[in-house]
Amino acid sequence: MSRTYLVTGSASGIGAATSELLTAQGHQVIGVDLRDADITADLSTGEGRQHMIDAARELSQGRLDAVIANAGISAPIPATVQVNYFGALATLEGLRPLLLASDAPRAVVTASMASLQPADEELLAALIDANEEAAITRGQALADAGPEVGYLNYSTSKQAIARWVRKNAPTPEWAGAGIPLNAIAPGVVLSPMTEPLVNSPEGRAQLEEQVPMPLNGWMPAESAAELLSWLSSPANTHLCGQVIFIDGGVDAIFRGDTTW
Repeated sequence: MSRTYLVTGSASGIGAATSELLTAQGHQVIGVDLRDADITADLSTGEGRQHMIDAARELSQGRLDAVIANAGISAPIPATVQVNYFGALATLEGLRPLLLASDAPRAVVTASMASLQPADEELLAALIDANEEAAITRGQALADAGPEVGYLNYSTSKQAIARWVRKNAPTPEWAGAGIPLNAIAPGVVLSPMTEPLVNSPEGRAQLEEQVPMPLNGWMPAESAAELLSWLSSPANTHLCGQVIFIDGGVDAIFRGDTTW
């Protein structure tokens, strides 16, 4: 049966691979991105988020079967927090009413193995409190301290969105409404976002040290797309609040047996 999906970050990387896979499966895909998409929207702004919601309601005729909140950036700047956290929240919460019209609604967000890396506690608190103004202020302070410290904008935003999924998935608004809400946490994905690192000896050495992936190394975007496809399909009936690390072993190396 054909379903209607909305995928953010659809113009490249995991979003493009997911959109192509779902389309090949016979589904309708509404893509959202800064360019080359059905809905052109900047999810770092309130105006862009509202435009996405309004346009999605119109294009879907008021019904979505699945939402894949995949859009994200990794730059060491506050906009990373605005897209990765507040943009993802607006996508999930803003489009949840459209999911309620589906017989088998599903929602997935792209987190990252970076959620296991160090986070900035002040920024994390602002995100958990949904205080975007405070988050931007703290994010700018981190950015001003240089790219290494500024990277905390990325890792903190990914930890925050993973924690939001864990907290909200079992609630009446999601599980109680029959909507499985989950996240994936990829390792290094070969995409335009990682290209500058992958294409330089220094970058490759840095990635290998910081993100050890013993199973098959760096992954193509298509691998993440396959997982997103299943999580957002009717076959996924009982996964609730899971952050699935599709990372070649990074999570197992970093956390060992601490899942218990």
